[in-house]
Order: sequence, then structure tokens, then C-alpha cells
Amino acid sequence: MAEQNTLAPTPKILVVGGGYAGFYTAKKLENYLLKNEAEVTIVDPLPYMTYQPFLPEVVAGSIEARHAVVSLRRHLKRTNVVIAKVTKIDHANKTATITPTDGKPYQFKYDQIVVTAGAVSRTFPIPGVADEAIGLKTIEEAIEIRNRILDNFDRAANLPAGPERDRLLTFVVVGGGFAGIEVFAEMRSLASYLLRYYPQLTFDDTRFHLIEAMGRIMPEVSLPTSEWVIQNLDRRGAKIHLNTQLQSAEGGKIQLSSGESFESDTIVWTAGVMANPFVRNTDLPLDDRGRITAKATLQVVNGEDVVADAWTAGDVSAVPDLSGFGVGGFCVPNAQHAVREGKLLAKNLVATLRGDAPADYFHKPLGAVAGLGIGHGVYQWKKLAVKGLLAWFMHRGYHGLAIPMWERKIRVFAGWFWNWALRRDIVAISATKNPRLSFETWASRPKA
Repeated sequence: MAEQNTLAPTPKILVVGGGYAGFYTAKKLENYLLKNEAEVTIVDPLPYMTYQPFLPEVVAGSIEARHAVVSLRRHLKRTNVVIAKVTKIDHANKTATITPTDGKPYQFKYDQIVVTAGAVSRTFPIPGVADEAIGLKTIEEAIEIRNRILDNFDRAANLPAGPERDRLLTFVVVGGGFAGIEVFAEMRSLASYLLRYYPQLTFDDTRFHLIEAMGRIMPEVSLPTSEWVIQNLDRRGAKIHLNTQLQSAEGGKIQLSSGESFESDTIVWTAGVMANPFVRNTDLPLDDRGRITAKATLQVVNGEDVVADAWTAGDVSAVPDLSGFGVGGFCVPNAQHAVREGKLLAKNLVATLRGDAPADYFHKPLGAVAGLGIGHGVYQWKKLAVKGLLAWFMHRGYHGLAIPMWERKIRVFAGWFWNWALRRDIVAISATKNPRLSFETWASRPKA
């Protein structure tokens, strides 16, 4: 009589989201899991992870857009990569609804789930923002901002001085956090560089405004350092409005709480993020800010009770910050935490599969570093502040090494070298918005 096969089925691990935390979770699971110990599937609408700290440099043209993203399929060799959206999670029945771009939604049964769906831009119901502004969370947004700046210079060069040209050459950023200041400074740096190719335009024709509702910028650095950044940008022709709120952006007309008003064709919104709203379509517990509640072990918790077989990390989660540096006692939404949380989550998940105890997440910040355009930067660690050219090199060195995978690091460093040797690239390929326009215009059609 044949011996009956009593082997248990291979556990299925579903990773929802392919950003920092999701990518590193899947990558480390490949390293830690033995052959056939578990089957890993990662689901994300995009086939790549975006290294968001590089988005301001993509805007400025210092980094090629393709080099700021990391292919999931190329680097997750033992993971099933599914390009689709997870639109619902029924953890009580361990079922996720996966909705591909083409085809019908289907149910996916899992044994362990990891939710790393990241964050989206948080906006307020300010008139005109939804219609006129553009965020800075995706590589596509960074490309669009860059194309908009270059296109506006081309258009403005053909116009006489006046309101229409002023509108094209007025650039607005809303939000004075790290992302807002970095993209604001890089935009100013790009515009200053472009003027050498536009003899019709002068430095005074370009106007840059950053709007910040609080009384300071960059809360991650000391007040004297933030004031130095304001002075640095002011000397470069970029104005920062503190204690000022955007009241309206309808039709590109900027109305500020200070009473000031002007028009702009480019409005970049960086005033905060929020957990991916998709998590509301799950039965996982959320806090009052819409984040999945978690223990320091990165296990999902409902009050004090661990939700079995559910894990979370990154911007979508409320992970306690045991170092004491976190805002409100939780890890702030940044790459430093997301990367390290993803790595520990993979280790903890494998430990529980093998009957071992998970470890707590603990990370002290390594300081804050920001690039402010070529040759300008700032670094803060405790009371130590480094400013100017040295801090700019520190920014490039840190992030050049921090982007995942050596092939990406090499591409980034090589791009920086060639930009130094050959100067900044000023080409915009805005025709990608409607790539068939030329073909459609001249294509022959059957006669009626």
C-alpha cells in the first residue's frame, strides 16, 4: 500500500506594497527562507520601487529618472511579483482581493500577510489644489515637474515681459519639510542654470515662493540650521513665506493668508503625507490617523492583543519608536525607518515560522541630511551642523550608497560624474503625454 503524503502545504506569504519596506521585506525573506520553506508573493501597481529621496534631483536633472527606481522583477528572483492592486483584505478568512489592470479581480489565499502599502500625499480642501497642484511622491510627478519647468522656459522666451510670462516663470512649493525644501532648492538651482541658454530672460524674471504654515522649516534640524537654509535660499532668489497659509490656487492664482496674491503655472504640494487609504478596506485595526497599529516587533496589534499572522511596516503603520526620538511616540514616515523595519520584519516573520520569538525594532536616527541644489547642502546630528559644499557631498554620498542594489548605485554615481564632466542635461521630453500626436496628425485615413 502506497505511503500517504503527510507533508504540510508550503505557507504563503503575501507582501502588499513594493516600496522601501515591502521591497526589503521580500528581499530579506529570500535570504532567510530555506528552499520550499515558504512561498512569497509581492503585489504592487508598479513594477518598481521608487527611491524617494532622489525625486528632487530627478526634478533638477541631476539623476536620470530610471536610475531612481529599482526593478522588482530583476532583484526579487525567488518572489512572485504581481503588478496589480490589493483592493481588500479579509484577514479573518486570510483572503486578499487582487485587482489587475486587465482582467477580473480574484481572491488570493495566504497564511501570513505583510502590509507595507506606504503613504500618499495628504491635502486639504483648499480651492484649486486638487486641480492645479502636483505632488512629489512618485517618479512620474518628478518628471512632470521637470518637464513643466523646461517647457515654461521655452514658452516664456517667446513672450514679451508681462503677466503671461510672469505666470510661466513663477514657481510655488507648498510645505517646508525636508521634501519641500529640497525640491524648492533644486528647482531654483535648475532655473538659475537654465538662464545661460535663454538670453531673452533674466534672473529677476524668475520667481520662487515656498509657503509654510508653521513658523519654521525643516523641524528635523535645529532652529539656527533652518534659519541658515532660509538665508541661503533667499540669497539665491527663493523666498520662503513662514506663518502663511495657502487659501486658494484656483486657476493658478495663488491667494495667501498674508494677503499676497500672484499667479503661477507650477504648484508643487509637499505639505504632508497620510497612510494609504486602501487600508480602510481591510479588517486590520487602525489608529485615529488611519495607520495600521503595530507592536515594536512589527506584528499587527488590536489594543494589547497580537493579530496572528499579520505584519506591517513603513509609512502605512504606527510602529512604536523605542528610541524616544519619534513624534508622538511613533516612528516618523521616512526611508531610514522603512528600510530597517522591512529588514527586521523579514527576520521576525521567519523566526515565528520556526517557533522563535520576534525582536523589537529599535533605531536611533543617524541625523538629517538635505541637498539644496548643486554645491549646497545641510547636515544635522544632535548639535553638530554641517553646511554648504561639504554637507552636499555628504548628502550625495549617503543617498548614493543607500539606494538599493549595486547596479543602481553605480548608475547613480556614474550619472553624477557625467553631469559634472558634460554639464547638466536640459532636455525635456514632454511629448510622452501624447506620444501618438505626430502619427495621428499625419496618418492617412480612409475617405468617406
